[in-house]
Parts: sequence; C-alpha cells; structure tokens
Amino acid sequence: MNNDNTLKELTRDCNASLIPAGDPITIKKGEMVRITQSLGTSFTVLVKGNLARIEGYDSDAIGIENKQEDIHTDFEINDENIEKMVWDALKNCFDPEIPVNIVDLGLIYDCSIKKENNSYDVSIKMTLTAPGCGMAGHISNDARLQVANLKGISNVVVDIVWEPQWDQSMMTEAAKLQLGMM
Repeated sequence: MNNDNTLKELTRDCNASLIPAGDPITIKKGEMVRITQSLGTSFTVLVKGNLARIEGYDSDAIGIENKQEDIHTDFEINDENIEKMVWDALKNCFDPEIPVNIVDLGLIYDCSIKKENNSYDVSIKMTLTAPGCGMAGHISNDARLQVANLKGISNVVVDIVWEPQWDQSMMTEAAKLQLGMM
C-alpha cells in the first residue's frame, strides 16, 4: 500500500470527488491536502476533514507528475498477450477507500475480449463492494480508461452488475492478507 500521508498545498484549483458520495467538489489553490492513498492513477486526499479523490490527470495540482499517462505504450497487443494485458491494466484500478486493486478485491465478474479486424473489443462486468456506492462511476470509468489506453483496443464497455452480490470470500488470498483478514 502506498500511503505516505504527505501534506501538500494545491498549486491551482483542482476538481475532485467526495468519498464515498462521489459528489464533485473544487479544491481551491492554496488549500492544504493530506495524501492518504496514491495507488493506480488516482489519489485519495484528506481536505477539511473529508476524503476526496483526485484523478491522475490533475496530479500536477498537488505537485506530482501526471499518473494518467499510458503505461503500456511500448507494448503491442496480440492474440497471445491480450488477456494478460487487459487484466494487468485492470489491476491499476483501486477503490479510493480500500488499498487493494479491483481484480484482487474480486470486483471483476467477467472480462470478454473479441477480436474485430486488427483490434479488440473488451466487455467487462464488474460490481462494487456495496450497492449505492457513490464512487461507482469513478471506479468503472477508471477501469474503462485503463483498458482503453492499451494499444490495439478499439472499444471498452464496463457494466456494473449486482448479481451475485459481492462478499469478502471473492477476494484473493493476497488481498485478504494485505487487509489483515488472514
């Protein structure tokens, strides 16, 4: 877990989303925030007693290099590595309240890949740890963007489903160990 608890002053106004509601806010230039989690391409910060999520493309506002860059630009996807690349991309997505990626949390129920001409379409069915999670759009969009940024991907669809209902037994052993559940 990357949890450095660093205090930062915003260098410009920055859009963010309140956690867990997902409501949009603007954190003003000069405001002090404490980074509580920096995993994947987003940051969870504590600001005025509230948790908020700052997307990687706004990381310059907290003095950090853009983490939203395509990390797979050197890899050409082909029939042999497509599945691994998609799953690896999904492992860059994190719930802003839980320091475990969405794959190890067991939130990805299905990932189907279909080749169309010389590119791939990806369809993902995922869930969340709780119905009504205000961060649903952020997490599912993060999953979509991570996969869409892979070379050779032409279309990504992410559907949030609620059946079967998620529970802790769906987590990998590594996730349970990381969260102190073993």
